[in-house]
Amino acid sequence: MIFLAISFIVMLAFGMPVAFAVGISSSFYFINEAVPLQIVVQRMVSSTQSFSLLAVPFFVLAGNLMNETGITRRLIKFATVITGHMYGGLAQVSVVLSALMGGISGSATADAAMEARILGPDMEKRGFSKGFTAAILAMGGLIVSTIPPSIGLILYGVTGEVSIGRLFLAGIIPGALMTIGLMFSVYLISRKRDYKRELEKPASFKEVMIGLKENIWAIIFPLILIVGIRFGIFTPSEAGAFAVVYALVIGLFVYRELTFSKLLEVLHQTSIDLAVIMIIIICSNAFGYALVTGQVPQTLARAILTVSTNQYLILLIIMVFVFIIGMFMEATANVLILTPIFLPIITRLGFDPVHFGILFMILITMGGMTPPIGVTMYSTCSILGCPIDIYTKEALPFIATIVLLLVVLAIFPQIVLFLPNLVYGI
Repeated sequence: MIFLAISFIVMLAFGMPVAFAVGISSSFYFINEAVPLQIVVQRMVSSTQSFSLLAVPFFVLAGNLMNETGITRRLIKFATVITGHMYGGLAQVSVVLSALMGGISGSATADAAMEARILGPDMEKRGFSKGFTAAILAMGGLIVSTIPPSIGLILYGVTGEVSIGRLFLAGIIPGALMTIGLMFSVYLISRKRDYKRELEKPASFKEVMIGLKENIWAIIFPLILIVGIRFGIFTPSEAGAFAVVYALVIGLFVYRELTFSKLLEVLHQTSIDLAVIMIIIICSNAFGYALVTGQVPQTLARAILTVSTNQYLILLIIMVFVFIIGMFMEATANVLILTPIFLPIITRLGFDPVHFGILFMILITMGGMTPPIGVTMYSTCSILGCPIDIYTKEALPFIATIVLLLVVLAIFPQIVLFLPNLVYGI
């Protein structure tokens, strides 16, 4: 196992993409241990043969379709109507937009990159510092990873055999609290720095209702999915297929902005997105098989459980470990590799796997927004031309806000589990 760890770290240090670093280091391990490569290939291929996993390509395609139907532009306008009068103006708009986009994109990095391209230049023109702009646009992606249909929650549910319907419901309240927390942080910073409002006065009730009417198809989308899954109308995978049809209908017949050329671009972008996701899934499965073969989960579990008998101290150790790993590896790979390791430990300690899943996803995603190798951080900073050190300094208040929220969610699991238990029963 030392050989596996060293080869993996060395390849990451030299800048090799995570999927290839995971796959190649796993191959080195199996060759060194004389494990037949036929078995390894079978394991890699079998990881794609999951019916539940079909939800991922469907939701990725649906998200890309809805981004090309004019929904994003309408959501920005609606978010401006709701929050444009607050201190921070466009920064507040970006946070609310992330909450609204959670039901569409399902990807923190995709949301942050989209907002950096659309809102970033305008925020800088209005006097927001480059570091503040990059930090809030990146950190807002955390909301997307929590509010359904989060791709990360789907992968966690598939890998850990946890109800995806319960996970979707569990993410709603934490996502809402995260939105409020980040908006409050933006308010405090913007008031201190005198960042301007986008609107002179709050929108009237009529203007809010008009905005709600324009965006009703996007806003009710997550609700339709959750209700459909809960009442057995469709499985999570079938919900993904429904999402694609829904997006096509909205684009073609409601907003009428989905042209044939846009559809081709959507399919092209989706094929690229899915190629990246699937190669990570395949290589991570091989890596996970290597870890199981080397009995790493059992060894790590024994080591952690000998530290203390206090379940919350052990949860803290695991969470810190997950956050640190998230700084170096892409979130999708982390979910697939770490879930089989830590979920058995957590359930053995008496924690609910749905509760742990929300904490787990928030921390793993936040790792992508912190140095040294945060994917979301690099995406946002590269688009805006922001130095990493300036970004890091500006992101600290937002990171502190999320950490405080995580502490509250860890101590009071009923906040996370209220909706799942209400809808599904305890």
